[in-house]
Amino acid sequence: MTDLVPRHLAPLGAQMLTTFPCVVVQGARQVGKSTISTVLAGRDATVLSLDDEATRAALEADPRSFLDRHTGTLVLDEAQRAPNILLATKASIDRDRRPGRFILTGSADLLRVRGVGDSLAGRAVDLRLRPFSQGERLSLDDDLINALVSRHIDPVSVRSEWSRVDYLTALERGGYPELQDMPERMRELWIEAYLGRLLSRDAASVPGGSNPGRLGALLRLLAANQSGELVKARLAQAAGVSEAMVATYLDALASVYLIDRIPPWTPNLSRRETGRQKVVLGDSALTMHLNGQSARSLRDPREDAIGPLLEGMVAGQLLAQQGWSEQRFRLFHYRDRSGREVDLVAELADGRVIALEVKASSSYRAEQFRGLRYLRDVLGERFVAGIVLGTAGEGYQYAERLWGLPISTLWSHALGSEPHEPG
Repeated sequence: MTDLVPRHLAPLGAQMLTTFPCVVVQGARQVGKSTISTVLAGRDATVLSLDDEATRAALEADPRSFLDRHTGTLVLDEAQRAPNILLATKASIDRDRRPGRFILTGSADLLRVRGVGDSLAGRAVDLRLRPFSQGERLSLDDDLINALVSRHIDPVSVRSEWSRVDYLTALERGGYPELQDMPERMRELWIEAYLGRLLSRDAASVPGGSNPGRLGALLRLLAANQSGELVKARLAQAAGVSEAMVATYLDALASVYLIDRIPPWTPNLSRRETGRQKVVLGDSALTMHLNGQSARSLRDPREDAIGPLLEGMVAGQLLAQQGWSEQRFRLFHYRDRSGREVDLVAELADGRVIALEVKASSSYRAEQFRGLRYLRDVLGERFVAGIVLGTAGEGYQYAERLWGLPISTLWSHALGSEPHEPG
């Protein structure tokens, strides 16, 4: 996309800079960390990339003078390339604790990078940047959880122009800024090169990341099971490695922000709750590429592979919205041994719950509400709403506090038709 797309995290980042000496902007390569850091730092900032060998050498030769000589905000891009940077930054902050002195960006979790000497605890805060949300792409305010809690949505009045083809196009495009206007063949080449370089370079800086072949094989297995529960024994058998190594490789993939793990929600509603994580790849374009899928190959309504992709998309949108939502919430999934399950459970800071099922269906059916109905009945007043998100073009009320909504409601909470970008 040629125009600068405003990021919904920018106001939070600006507030952080006026409060804390250091802000650490973390996220996968090519999600826009450098861009948002430059915007936050302003015109008087100094922006340096530690991918540059000369810059890295100057820092390592004399870190104290390198860090202390800048009066404005100093942006150090790709800080994982100089593992001692956190220890040097800590010392500099202890000499001068003015807010907004440093912005560090990292394409690998700086707390897991080999050789990092300090955590900056009490001196820095993290700003996790993800690929574009659909709300950011379409210049819409997207905060579904707050809209439901605040009752800004009248579900039965919601209308959507999004079709199955539109959802497939959005899935195929993903959220990486570079991919938004690329033709299909160029997008495939970009993703292939991106994954190759990420797995062979950035992953090598974290524990368990030194075998790009194994990491790539595991990532393909996870893509084939997008939004599925993590069964380490099954993955180990398919990948030909031990369960212990699967855990190590998963940590490495998470440390370079290729996957997210959604924990099970175990509120002791019964003694039959299960405790496996779900794993979702961080971007739908990567998932489809690894699966050899395209919008064209999935266009037939009889093709059922779109369901896990849509669930991963919804999870990704909600994980992004956590960063700017007016409601603090954590994201889980629920399943018990009786077969009751709910795809996603958003638990608010006060213990209230919004539960969501994601379906590819363009119609609503009673069985889709089974798990939601169970949670509503056992949670009582803690249960705010249960939503089936699907590809239907309108909202629907099934029962008290149980509704159906188009998936596009995630990024458009206005009543009636929302702004729409056809496929």
